[in-house]
Amino acid sequence: MKNATLGFNIVLALAVSVLFYLHFSSKKSATAVANINTAVADGKFKIAYFEMDSLENHYEYFIEVRNVLRGKDQENNRQLSEMKNTFASKYQELQKTAQGMTQAEVNGKQQELMQMEKTFQNKEQMLNQDLQNESFKRLQDVKRKVEDYLKEYNKDKGYSYVLTSSPDLIYLKDSVYNITSDLIKGLNNQYKKK
Repeated sequence: MKNATLGFNIVLALAVSVLFYLHFSSKKSATAVANINTAVADGKFKIAYFEMDSLENHYEYFIEVRNVLRGKDQENNRQLSEMKNTFASKYQELQKTAQGMTQAEVNGKQQELMQMEKTFQNKEQMLNQDLQNESFKRLQDVKRKVEDYLKEYNKDKGYSYVLTSSPDLIYLKDSVYNITSDLIKGLNNQYKKK
């Protein structure tokens, strides 16, 4: 939701900037508007879109990336769970044996438990940061592959813009301009070749 709002605000800011520039610039703005109007009237200004959720569910490389990240998350959770279990068993052991120990021994065991808790927190933070970094890197790679494919795809199509459809950003869309199936088919064919 935050990304959609941010994207919408960026689009609005760009639109206001363009309108401001066009309004206050001299003859160039009239020429630019005339060129846009001519392109639209001539049918040269075309916009297409694709459904991001369909891409996420059917693009094989994206599915592979998602599965790798999910596996890494599960492995991280397994490691953290083991650490929690070790901590819990040491804590229970201290509870059972504390009455037979000296105060110094109890304090030593408590220090050990506090150190284990600190180690757990550091490990959790490190694993989360690593997963976040890898997720960002891999998703950027997916994005780059989609962008590269769209550049090739668009050489024959002549779209001025290719957008991804999101319910928060696009309120009306004509399915005639939906290129999702072409995009998924082409990306999967390209992925299988590699």
